[in-house]
Amino acid sequence: MADDILLREDSGAIATLTLNNPARLNALSTDMLEALQAEIDALAADTATRVVILRGAGKAFCAGHDLREMTGARQAEDGGRAAFAELFARCAEVMLGLTRLPQPVIAEVHGIATAAGCQLVATCDLAVAAEGARFGVNGVNVGLFCSTPMVALTRNVARKHAFHMLVTGEFVDATDARALGLVNRVVPPDALAAETRALATTLAAKLGSAVRIGKRAFYEQAELPLAEAYAFTGRVMTENMLDPDTAEGVRAFLDKRAPDWRQ
Repeated sequence: MADDILLREDSGAIATLTLNNPARLNALSTDMLEALQAEIDALAADTATRVVILRGAGKAFCAGHDLREMTGARQAEDGGRAAFAELFARCAEVMLGLTRLPQPVIAEVHGIATAAGCQLVATCDLAVAAEGARFGVNGVNVGLFCSTPMVALTRNVARKHAFHMLVTGEFVDATDARALGLVNRVVPPDALAAETRALATTLAAKLGSAVRIGKRAFYEQAELPLAEAYAFTGRVMTENMLDPDTAEGVRAFLDKRAPDWRQ
């Protein structure tokens, strides 16, 4: 429904999730995080969906956590300690859930992506941004260092660039975000949806089992020492090569024809 805080639209093998609270700039409130977690759980078991697009309704992608909600939590007897701990733990589970999804997730970014909203972009596997989009981890400007957004940011952006963003609270525009490695493509605003869907369509056309294996291995090997990473990915490629659909893909390439994949 149009008034749901998170919308899902399925088109073929592509699912589009839309953060749908434009009045709060799609803030990651408790309700928004719960809705995202529910869809992540559903997508994890959805073998028909091959790619996920994550976007925001209204004039912004996502402005991070809901500061009004956080301020209200301070009225509790413990000053909000329990509520804050639960909020950040819930947010971490959503971010980990996106990374662990078998499907690639593409952020479709316009307007601003700030604090946990920037974290959301950095967590997605790929990102397409509209010209004029701005990215920031601006919590330091109100006295709250963006420590949890820093986790995803420092896995996308070189350390000195990440620390500069974190400690100054300055915005980075879409062109600079691409140069820094935070986004993959920058396109005119009126082409954002079409370019994102074109990228999603390209991914959806690949062998689903290979992409699922590859995404999981991508993140796992990144945390390993070099020799262990090679040993691990060697085992992954062996299993991938034993997939009958992979054998069909190789035969099709050699025969100069389109593969007849079962999945």
